[in-house]
Amino acid sequence: MMQTLLDVENLWVKFPTRQGVFDAVRGVSFTLGKERLGIVGESGSGKSMTGRAILRLIRPPGIVEADHVKLDGVDLLRKSEKDMRAVRGQRISMVMQDPKFSLNPVMTIGAQIIEAYRLHNSASKTDAHTKAVEMLEAVSIRNPERVMRAYPHEMSGGMGQRIMIAMMLIPNPEILIADEPTSALDVSVQRQVLDIMDKLVKERGMGLIFISHDLNLVADFCDRVLIMYAGRIVEVCDADKLHEAKHPYTQGLLNSLPRLDAPRDRLEVLKRDPEWSKAQSVSGRV
Repeated sequence: MMQTLLDVENLWVKFPTRQGVFDAVRGVSFTLGKERLGIVGESGSGKSMTGRAILRLIRPPGIVEADHVKLDGVDLLRKSEKDMRAVRGQRISMVMQDPKFSLNPVMTIGAQIIEAYRLHNSASKTDAHTKAVEMLEAVSIRNPERVMRAYPHEMSGGMGQRIMIAMMLIPNPEILIADEPTSALDVSVQRQVLDIMDKLVKERGMGLIFISHDLNLVADFCDRVLIMYAGRIVEVCDADKLHEAKHPYTQGLLNSLPRLDAPRDRLEVLKRDPEWSKAQSVSGRV
């Protein structure tokens, strides 16, 4: 039986508005083991909110509620903010969607990676520098010493994503949450970044939550997939069987994708049923 690293039960994320309370995530439940778990859906389906809620990064007036969000059996919702700072980065890391907004523009890349390492480890600057260079090499960055001295604006999108992955993995976390880490990259660089993440996750025995809107990418890269619609999980399936999905929403997403092996004059338009958003969230627990 697969070891459970993360157990999320009945997670809700709510935001008060002038029209009433808006439920961004509604009753989501799933478990994560040492696997690659994909979360897919349209923009606004609650994918990123789910990842941020796990790390308690939803700030007031946003409200996070759940029966529990357990990391190795310990409920994160019961931890103080001080205790959560020890969890973020050290035990659970999150790679944000765009590195340009995640890296400090006035600090060198080396200084930022060293800071991320020393924050969670008792290490000298020399040891931290050596570790940072090793981590940049691990994510296939050539001439890491030069990159250590560079600033974020000097890096391309693909380099920025690799640097962010290096920074998030240098504390050696148990879980990595990757929020659309390849959405702004071209296909060749996208494949390189995925191969790097796959290699590091397998070598370290980590759990990976891969948030994406690209169904074909998730089907090829992940082990299991949660499909979200309007804040709920509507279907759960093995990634290699994603194209055999039964829910009409998942089928609609798949049919709206262009295919080289089956070209069509017009792609299908996704038709939504109001009942989908009213149905109870499907459990993604193993």
